[in-house]
Amino acid sequence: MKITSVELEKRCRDPKEFPRFRLPEIAFAGRSNVGKSSLINTLLTRKRLVAVSSTPGKTRAIDFFRVNDTFRFVDLPGYGYAKVPETVRNAWKKLIDAYLVNRETLVSVVWILDIRRELSELDRMLYDWLCSYSIPYIPVCTKADKVSLGERAKREEALRKSLGQDADLVLFSAKTGLGKDVLWKRMRVAMSHVEGRMC
Repeated sequence: MKITSVELEKRCRDPKEFPRFRLPEIAFAGRSNVGKSSLINTLLTRKRLVAVSSTPGKTRAIDFFRVNDTFRFVDLPGYGYAKVPETVRNAWKKLIDAYLVNRETLVSVVWILDIRRELSELDRMLYDWLCSYSIPYIPVCTKADKVSLGERAKREEALRKSLGQDADLVLFSAKTGLGKDVLWKRMRVAMSHVEGRMC
């Protein structure tokens, strides 16, 4: 995918602020510190478009990025960071739920997992939630460069057992570019299914 233009169209802390102009949207979801910002930056060939922080829970709003004036990337707040106040976590949950349930322009969720970690309870809850609402998703395992090839295969198999053997995982590394083309292909297929219906 050739990226000709990217702009932060809107940063929203309330569903009433969501952009109204209809474009296909790919949302990115994952627990805090899973490598979501690095993944988005890598896909869009931008180094600092999305702030990368060593402090989990940095994203506290939904960011809408307009790409090539034809579709959007939607950066959802990371979930599961315990040090965030309960009131903030509840506000995040309401915001994310409002987006995922009601956003007609959402075509797929890139569900981001750290290949080095077991599925958390919140990961499983999101998975069950996406399935129950029939929201298309693409499971992506980040930080694949941080484990050996043998360990990578073991972790991939373990995740397949958790999600079902038919889970079509994408192994990704922001450092090496592993999986970038595969993920773009999956996202383009998702968007092609709704072309002509975003009017």
